[in-house]
Amino acid sequence: MKKTIYILFIFSLYFSCEDVIDVNLNEAEPRLVIEASINWLKNTPGNEQSIKLSLSAPFFDESVPPANGATIQITDNNNNTFNFIEEGNTGIYKNTNFIPVIDEDYYLTITYNGEVYTATETLKSVVPIDYVEQINDGGFSGEDIEIKTYFTDPANIDNYYFFEYISDIPVIPTLDVLDDEFIDGNQIFAYYTEEDLESGDEVIMRHFGISEQYYEFMVILLQQGSDQGGGPFETQPATVRGNCINTTNADNYPFGYFRLSEVEELIYIVE
Repeated sequence: MKKTIYILFIFSLYFSCEDVIDVNLNEAEPRLVIEASINWLKNTPGNEQSIKLSLSAPFFDESVPPANGATIQITDNNNNTFNFIEEGNTGIYKNTNFIPVIDEDYYLTITYNGEVYTATETLKSVVPIDYVEQINDGGFSGEDIEIKTYFTDPANIDNYYFFEYISDIPVIPTLDVLDDEFIDGNQIFAYYTEEDLESGDEVIMRHFGISEQYYEFMVILLQQGSDQGGGPFETQPATVRGNCINTTNADNYPFGYFRLSEVEELIYIVE
């Protein structure tokens, strides 16, 4: 009986010593966040496009404030101007007459709170998906479902790829990038797996053609966000700067990126 009382006493001490610790984080002035991804899905006109503007917020905030009242234009080398108009107060700006042209240069101009932000990018093509292969005995356990999406890289051309895989299992999509330094002109595959992937699940596969500068941007971004990163001797994460520049006040630089891609999309049902 005494032993039982002693054990209960120890457990009561353990649970009664739980303190609430308030973490005071430094808060910076909000910066403009630019999500300007122009995606031309194969076999579509590509005329409907949108750009999202928001403001950076403290870490523990549950909502992200939209950036309202901006003026957004994209122009091309043929002097075409595409105006993006905000829908209500959503921070989402839309255009319905965009003209996508492979290897065309495009120029983004955003005016917000009296400051002008600019960026330049090229619309990159992407090769079609050849076929999809499913493996049912993958992973360390030999029981995971693996999906390989095969495509053929064009020879003697520098190509860069961005992959997005969406299913109902993870909270956020699976993202990856690839260059063709060691696969030039060959057939290669993009790889996707989730531990709880089952027969009948739907997976949306999107392959994007991207520029070299966006590839380098995403390599750094994905490394910093990887679960395998960190540790006491790792280089601490730094702010990853995109290609958008504040031409009015360089110190008030924005976050985000201006990207234009042709996109190959395939919806796959797990067998």
